[in-house]
Amino acid sequence: MPSFHQPGTVLTDHAFEVPLDHADPRGRQITVFAREVVARENAGRSAGDLPWLCFFQGGPGQQSPRPKGRDGWLDRALRDYRVLLLDQRGTGRSSPANRLTLACLGTPEAQAEYLTHFRADSIVADAELIRQRLTGGAPWSVLGQSFGGFCAVTYLSQAPGGLAEAFITGGLPGLATSADDVYVATYPLVAARTPAHYERYPDDVGHARKIAAYLLSKEVLLPSGAPLTAEAFQSLGNCLGMSTGSDDLHYIIEDAFDGDEISDTFRYRTQALLTFAGGPLYAVLHEACYAQQTATRWAAQRIREHFPAFSAEAARDGSDPILFTGEMIYPWMVAADPVLRPLADAAELLAEHDSWPRLYDEAQLSRNTVPAAAAVYYDDMYVPQQFSVATAATIRGLRRWVTSEYEHDGLRASGGTVLDRLIGMVRGTA
Repeated sequence: MPSFHQPGTVLTDHAFEVPLDHADPRGRQITVFAREVVARENAGRSAGDLPWLCFFQGGPGQQSPRPKGRDGWLDRALRDYRVLLLDQRGTGRSSPANRLTLACLGTPEAQAEYLTHFRADSIVADAELIRQRLTGGAPWSVLGQSFGGFCAVTYLSQAPGGLAEAFITGGLPGLATSADDVYVATYPLVAARTPAHYERYPDDVGHARKIAAYLLSKEVLLPSGAPLTAEAFQSLGNCLGMSTGSDDLHYIIEDAFDGDEISDTFRYRTQALLTFAGGPLYAVLHEACYAQQTATRWAAQRIREHFPAFSAEAARDGSDPILFTGEMIYPWMVAADPVLRPLADAAELLAEHDSWPRLYDEAQLSRNTVPAAAAVYYDDMYVPQQFSVATAATIRGLRRWVTSEYEHDGLRASGGTVLDRLIGMVRGTA
């Protein structure tokens, strides 16, 4: 277990062998990587004296944060815990699941079957094996951000005995909410973000329309060779639900043209936001993270047809401002991105897969005894608060904090403030 130091912290790397399919524990094994972080002043304390806090990252399919000392929420967590930053299976330094490794499986059917084992239920089962190896069987605390909160609710459903506490930020899922339900709710939320952005940056109305019109009339390629279409430009709105997302989008839009042509600066910045190279599982399993015994069938694409205002065609006649889209995965994304294209057939099979197991046990949640607290962001563009509030009411003993003070990234953007409040809520001091 190699260790190294950063300002104020000691970090230790761990690797664990776990079954690909927890129903077949002696079958194929994969590696899950995790990084332990301890405050330097606590480095000599035993595991029994300094409890564990396991962090579940947002996503799905995103690696855990790479800390640089005691930054952000981590500083608050390290006062009371030794923190385990878990690279959920298939991400970061865990056994990768991408176009290169999945090609070894041969057929799209084999690839799709392999990927059915990368949802929250498998992530929680991994965590349970890791917990037993690190704590000797003692329960630990968990912190789930966004999709990580979905994992925490699955944990409360399936293995509550492994938990001492649960903290959730922007990640209380609807317990019986389908992917269709999610997009029926989120398209209006995203639509409301566009005029708010234009109110802050009025010149972006014309700039966005000019960009979309250009992309509708000409073939434009990103440096990777992927097509840059008007729909791809609209999808840059995924950032609008974050604390600085509107500012980030503006700075991309304002540098879109060199004269009358799309600039290289715009192409490179846009490519960095559109590619799934850093997290292919985010694309191929995004809708599957909502699925319970039903197929998703490209829900975001289907539901979009009920919201014609999102058509990029408004750029042709200048009749309406261009609306941006949000956290939606469309089939064209898989076809366009070079890192996803080899997985297109597997992605189609996953979209039609209809035997996903249930992720949440409402009966178990209704008799929950694990101390838990959740921050629900009132204007959350990604996890609709109405679903979160209903789930909070179902989980026995969970204390909820509904706030409009923060956006979806409140855990990170607030430093340690959000986590500190949740810890206080669980302990009865806030």
